[in-house]
Amino acid sequence: MNYHSIKKIIALSILGALSFFASAQKPNWQNLDLKADTTFGISTEKAYKELLKGKKSTPVLVAVLDGGVDLNHEDLKRIIWTNKKEVAGNGIDDDKNGYKDDLHGWNFLGGPTGSIEHETLELTRLVRRDNIRFAGLTAETVPAKDKADYDLFIQNRAKFEQDLVTARSNYAGVSGFKGALDPVIKKIGKENPTLKDVEDFQPQGERETRVKEALKDILKDMDFKTFYETQIVEGVKYYGDQINYNYNIDFDPRKIVGDDPNNSQERFYGNNDVKGPDASHGSHVAGIIAADRTNTLGIKGVADNVFIMGVRNTPNGDERDKDVANAIRYATDNGAKVINMSFGKSYSQDKSIVDEAVKYAVSKDVLLVQAAGNENKDIDVNANFPSRKYLNGEVASSYITVGASGFVDDETLKADFSNFGKTNVDVFAPGVNINSTTPENNYKLENGTSMAAPVVTGLAALIRSYYPKLTAVQVKEIILKSVVKVGHNITYLKDGAPVSVPFSELCVTGGIVNAYNALKLAATYK
Repeated sequence: MNYHSIKKIIALSILGALSFFASAQKPNWQNLDLKADTTFGISTEKAYKELLKGKKSTPVLVAVLDGGVDLNHEDLKRIIWTNKKEVAGNGIDDDKNGYKDDLHGWNFLGGPTGSIEHETLELTRLVRRDNIRFAGLTAETVPAKDKADYDLFIQNRAKFEQDLVTARSNYAGVSGFKGALDPVIKKIGKENPTLKDVEDFQPQGERETRVKEALKDILKDMDFKTFYETQIVEGVKYYGDQINYNYNIDFDPRKIVGDDPNNSQERFYGNNDVKGPDASHGSHVAGIIAADRTNTLGIKGVADNVFIMGVRNTPNGDERDKDVANAIRYATDNGAKVINMSFGKSYSQDKSIVDEAVKYAVSKDVLLVQAAGNENKDIDVNANFPSRKYLNGEVASSYITVGASGFVDDETLKADFSNFGKTNVDVFAPGVNINSTTPENNYKLENGTSMAAPVVTGLAALIRSYYPKLTAVQVKEIILKSVVKVGHNITYLKDGAPVSVPFSELCVTGGIVNAYNALKLAATYK
């Protein structure tokens, strides 16, 4: 499932809520230094101050493959890529790359009349496809040559039905809590009541009493407005979207694009609307990478001499392999040297087409950075796509997979939602309470490996900017070799119970990326 929306971090129960927004941390914490600032950032500011001051750099083009980027955001507009070979708005493919008026990137989810916002999950699409293929057949009547595919279909259908039931239950739970909560807040008479306001409230009946007790726990860690907006409002939308779109087997928006979704070889479709209908996630990612460090607005990105190319391939639902492959190829062909991929899913219909695109990018000296996912799963065991491992067993040489870490160097360092994998996740990077850019000149705290990946993408771009002769493979090697090793155990939930394991069991390097260390190491490469 993709990290654009389906994998948003929402942890809700009917009468209580846990939030990743609960703990306080320093602004710009992902760029701070553990020793100097007592928060486990990647020492970016230290690197600028001690290693990069007065040094020259060259611009690096970074592609953000995502749900869209707000080109006019106050903290992004200066660093948005412009295709100088294209004449704006003339309806002509001036640079003859197959994409008309691609001034700032491309939208593979668009067509003549608009753009896709919502999509189904890959699991839903697989079940829809195989419902037709195996209609009227049973385990006894299916041809022997199709038996393995049929068994997989039955397995997928059962998972789909189970997930849909869960989504409906969660929607009922969150909506039910909202229905009980709203009248209580109305009685309290304040839009953003404090803990004291709740404690002073005199409930009538068991329903109001239970709401009061839940709020008392919640407001110990966060203010009501943040809780209501990020947990209740987003929770209702999140589970509603699951039911109405993601697990809706009859929903198919692809006619908007006008392509043949089953033709993975098709390259030239879409439109030039890089922002799309919902650019929240992609804009947040872009800001983490390279938000303008020269102004006094908002936030500071990791890299200081980067241009951002927006490539829409990720809807509110699962991205299609065809769009992922074409987005990688587009970014590569148009000069991107680092590609950020803050998306992923558990199923893949056409992994081979993505593998081909990854191989193409690798052959052109591009570094790909992918988010590991937000299910607290071991992706050495649980499939996660795309992946750096090709179908033939070989591994992409310039590809980094990133888990999410928090800001406190203790047993909670692994973000509780973050996927992990001793062989399939390379490094961890800050991914909790990350403040970054969102559309219409706004800023927001977000959580996810979607936020951790662009921290690494920004670091990769920073290295390539100051040391432009280094190859993508060398940059990956530098990032992995220069991590801050974590020597203690972390605790996470496994099958509902806490387990304690060495951090070294979570990823290849056993550490958190570090800009200061990486740039010092890069200086030694010839």
